[in-house]
Amino acid sequence: MAKVKPLVLLPLVIFAGLAGLFAGGMYRDNPGELPSTMVGRPAPALPDTTLTGQPLLTAEDLASGEVTIVNFWASWCPPCRAEHPTLLAMEEAGLRVAGVNFRDPRENAEGYLADYDDPFFAGVFDRQGRTSLDWGVSAPPETFIIDGDGIVLFRFAGPLIGDDYERRFVPALNAALGR
Repeated sequence: MAKVKPLVLLPLVIFAGLAGLFAGGMYRDNPGELPSTMVGRPAPALPDTTLTGQPLLTAEDLASGEVTIVNFWASWCPPCRAEHPTLLAMEEAGLRVAGVNFRDPRENAEGYLADYDDPFFAGVFDRQGRTSLDWGVSAPPETFIIDGDGIVLFRFAGPLIGDDYERRFVPALNAALGR
């Protein structure tokens, strides 16, 4: 009987290990959900600049005793544009929606809000995207639900539209609001 060299089996072992990891990932509860290290922690610091005509969002706003929705957006982001009517509807319903514009030229962001209405009670401007890193934002849009004490309750990656929004974000927001 011929002896098999261990190096010959190495590709098979690597393949089996990767197949096991992929299979495990497909069968977890929410395979599309990106976990956030921010949930359960105080909301990170915010920049001290805002867009022209927009009130500055502060740490005090996030710990005002009311639930706040913090939306990271950019004018160049198609999914951000798709969710904009949802943000306007939230504002119209009396919810506190705050905006963090990042990686956007100031004139583009201000022009977008002037053309499509501003749903934010307050906001900040983060041209370099440093705040998004502190919050763990990977790509816009991302939205956080902050409780009245300034603690991050929930993170939603992606636009606030469609089935995923209805299934995950809306129940989390209703729970935060005590509904």
